[in-house]
Amino acid sequence: MGISALTSPTRPEDVVEITLEFPDNRLLIGLCGEFDRNLAQVEHQLGVHVLRRGNRLAVIGDKSAREQAAAVLRGLYARLEAGKGVAAGDVDGAIRLGRPMTNDLRADEQIEMFKGSPTELRTRKRGVEPRTEAQKAYVANLFAHEMGFGIGPAGTGKTYLAVAVGVTMFISGAVEKIILSRPAVEAGERLGFLPGDMKEKIDPYMQPLYDALNDFLPGKQVQKLLEEKRIEIAPLAFMRGRTLSNAFIVLDEAQNATTMQMKMFLTRLGEGSRMVITGDRTQVDLPRGTASGLQEAERILNGVKGVSFNYFTSKDVVRHPLVGRIIEAYEADEAKA
Repeated sequence: MGISALTSPTRPEDVVEITLEFPDNRLLIGLCGEFDRNLAQVEHQLGVHVLRRGNRLAVIGDKSAREQAAAVLRGLYARLEAGKGVAAGDVDGAIRLGRPMTNDLRADEQIEMFKGSPTELRTRKRGVEPRTEAQKAYVANLFAHEMGFGIGPAGTGKTYLAVAVGVTMFISGAVEKIILSRPAVEAGERLGFLPGDMKEKIDPYMQPLYDALNDFLPGKQVQKLLEEKRIEIAPLAFMRGRTLSNAFIVLDEAQNATTMQMKMFLTRLGEGSRMVITGDRTQVDLPRGTASGLQEAERILNGVKGVSFNYFTSKDVVRHPLVGRIIEAYEADEAKA
């Protein structure tokens, strides 16, 4: 790679700086980002100072943070060498997945941690990589198990990654169709009767699924696949009586499925299919007194062979950082009650 790390021999160990040398100035520009915003993000999240000196970056801070920042910068440079870009989300992911170097972990091994990922997903429009350890385990389980549950707060990538896995498997030929579903339950509001035909009535409830698909496939291809029924987006109630074979099936907002709806959905699984159920137990919009099918399924299916459960917390939120703090504040308030 040609990256060298230098340390100042005249300073005590706890205040020594690490100087990283990057031979390719063009890649170094990509590493720093526009107006050095990538460096600023590393500084803010890890509590270090990064100084740019020609083709070198000096990292100053306490030992643990300094070494983690150096590992992150090396890893991001390795991404650029591999022909990948570095955006704000990539910096955040590298920081979340990184760990400080130890005496038994060489620099080249640390760099290798960020050189691609066995859980990297390739879609027609973009590559998708997990940004937290929980996301990484989740994606791995979706490939390894016929049925997977992703449970946790909003913004943790449960549905987004599930759709990305589905598109990846569809493109590779592992499945013949993608089926996306969610309960048509209003979030605490009464919208009344919606105008239009059946599709126009249900599309507002399904919009988050369309948004995810359009992130991974060109719009015209999505439309064509919808017309050919190779991609289906439908309310949970439309699943009754079907056997879903050779398909990748996602049930989103599963906390709003009743116990009977959940059992009905889970038993639609056919030969050659994979099924993913995502939900947030803190956002149940069912009528008071109605049990959530997600919670029941979690209790009943825990330990069943072929079924995996992955859990997310506010630490896994990959939307705006404020979303994670909002979730933590609500959790803290609920803990007081």
